[in-house]
Amino acid sequence: MKSESTRRDAAGFDERPLTSVSPGERQRRWRLVLGAAADDAHDDSPALETGDTDGADGSGDDGADGSGDDGADGSGDDGADAGTGALSGDDRRIDAALGALYDRGERRGERRVAGQRRGGLGSTTPGVVRWLGDIRRYFPSDVVTVLQRDAVDRLDLRQLLLEPELIEALEPDIGLVTLLVELNQMLPDETRASARQVIAKVLAEVEARLADHTRRAVRGALARSARTRRPRPGDIDWPHTISANLRHWLPEHRTIVPEHLVGHGRRQQSLARDVVIAVDQSGSMADSVVYASLFAAVLAQMPTLRTRFVAFDTAVCDLTPFLHDPVEVLFGVQLGGGTDIASALGYCAQYIERPRQSVLVLISDLYEGGNGELMHRRVADMVASGVQVLVLLALSDEGAPAHDHAHAEALAALGATVMATTPAAFPDVLAEALR
Repeated sequence: MKSESTRRDAAGFDERPLTSVSPGERQRRWRLVLGAAADDAHDDSPALETGDTDGADGSGDDGADGSGDDGADGSGDDGADAGTGALSGDDRRIDAALGALYDRGERRGERRVAGQRRGGLGSTTPGVVRWLGDIRRYFPSDVVTVLQRDAVDRLDLRQLLLEPELIEALEPDIGLVTLLVELNQMLPDETRASARQVIAKVLAEVEARLADHTRRAVRGALARSARTRRPRPGDIDWPHTISANLRHWLPEHRTIVPEHLVGHGRRQQSLARDVVIAVDQSGSMADSVVYASLFAAVLAQMPTLRTRFVAFDTAVCDLTPFLHDPVEVLFGVQLGGGTDIASALGYCAQYIERPRQSVLVLISDLYEGGNGELMHRRVADMVASGVQVLVLLALSDEGAPAHDHAHAEALAALGATVMATTPAAFPDVLAEALR
């Protein structure tokens, strides 16, 4: 008979024992989770009223009196002091790092005041850098990223991000890049150099992950769009040719007679498609701006595409001349402000010279601050002329975005493709539009 301390893996019959957690270790973990609240609760009530005998009253069997086996005296494995749930060793530094960010009010001896924030990281850069060092030491990189973002939001560290030594100490990720883009107009020269290095590092990592997929998807789409029934020998698409000629199977010869050849036409040296990317640079679209600039830079390197990239709010900023350097593109973006999609579409329309060979990628949550009816008319005109209009409500990993549902439904009814997508899926979405 199977023990209750085992569990079955959902994919098969691999059974692994459940980890047994001692009462002392359980107390330690709750103390780290609750932070100052655990101390306040202990001060307010000398004994829990739940009937537990795990040493919460200071006299239980699990060593909460300072003599047990679970290390509750501060010298054992669990690192918790007698009954109080106090911590020792590395646990103290972990608790201090979390408390600096998440604890509110004063600890021990005073009631916490709702909405009052306890200062934890200090007002100087060295204090913040030490805190960053602690969270890197004790937490994995994905948790470090969350803690950094929370620190910026909860403790108002934006001003400190203008100091180069702090930027260099941060764990670089897309969230940090978007924050630096938001602050780029305020960055002093010495900090701007550090910020550029951080942004370049993150973009290089993202490009290494996405660029090859993008190039393969685009080239495959262009090749399929040029498929021909009279291919040259080197251009024959054998899987599709075999599929198209299965009815001509000769069992006695164990072969297929390919009466109809299917292949890819040779790509011309001339431009195959025009791609215009227009991205809304309002503050809610920060992640989308970063990814859009990176994809635009990758597409601009492909000789069969003519790529134009514009960022807009109530005005349009054409960043196409800077596509050779995605970092420079991002420093040309000014996040925030209003939104005038209709004007941006009017600007893009002047660069669509071959409608049936053109794709317009509009990246926006569609909260139009300008003329909504004019926006609809311009999208309708583009679709009617043969332009593939792709409206992305978001280009990020953050999930389903908030957007204007009425405008989204109206544009979809006009023939535009309206959707949200992740950066990993975007190459395939673009490839479908290019076919």
